[in-house]
Amino acid sequence: MAQSKTLAQGSAKHLQIKNYKIDKCFAIGAEAIITLKNNQITKNRIKKSYRIPVLDEKIRKSRTKAEAKIINKLQNIIPVPKIIKTDDKQIIKMEFIDGKKLSDFLESLDYKKISKQIAENITKMHNQGLIHGDLTTSNMIYIKDSNNLIKKTDASLNQSPQKHLNLNINNNLININNKSAKQLSKIANSEGKVYFIDFGLAFHSDKVEDKAVDLHLLQQALEAKHFTIWQECIKIILDNYKPEKYKEIIQRIKVIESRGRYKDKY
Repeated sequence: MAQSKTLAQGSAKHLQIKNYKIDKCFAIGAEAIITLKNNQITKNRIKKSYRIPVLDEKIRKSRTKAEAKIINKLQNIIPVPKIIKTDDKQIIKMEFIDGKKLSDFLESLDYKKISKQIAENITKMHNQGLIHGDLTTSNMIYIKDSNNLIKKTDASLNQSPQKHLNLNINNNLININNKSAKQLSKIANSEGKVYFIDFGLAFHSDKVEDKAVDLHLLQQALEAKHFTIWQECIKIILDNYKPEKYKEIIQRIKVIESRGRYKDKY
């Protein structure tokens, strides 16, 4: 699994890392440096000095293009960040998903409903022949975007109660006026959305093995990070994971688990 180090707020404005001068560094990963500015994330794949320069450039370019294409393909399928711009070489600029990272908040949220959403996301992704490659709760963000929209419209409604505003909230198109409070409240209390992020290790594949490995890695991540609830979570995920070749994938997960048990004996 790719590891990343998130920098605490209040850290130095500038950070020098292998000849990269970075403003407002948000996170440092094994493959890239992440910066946050104007509610946008910029992912910059850093050069690797241990690789032959020509090969290094080829790898960074290939992975950058692949990641951007995969995120764009998933745009209308599951919640993912919107790609704003990419140079198709080493930089991807995308929207910042301002929510709760599940690695930090899963236990304090409605993890049963969230687990079901995770399963639905994975199902849709796998049915498109896409493998995430790093399915952990560190790469999942929960957001109740309806709450932000409600706050933004409150002032407008107070100033002009008869004003009508068309808003798309959680895929519900509603006409806002002073009689829409109940509608807004109902949507605000809905499940919210689970966004998948960081597709740096993602790739195309329809192989049963690859889909099973994706799920097996998620199971391991849940067990390691959320040991008090992981069994409930993975059961809900597997119960609601309904892709093509479902039975074959579930059976392959058992085979992969048995390989791990075999290795532990030595």
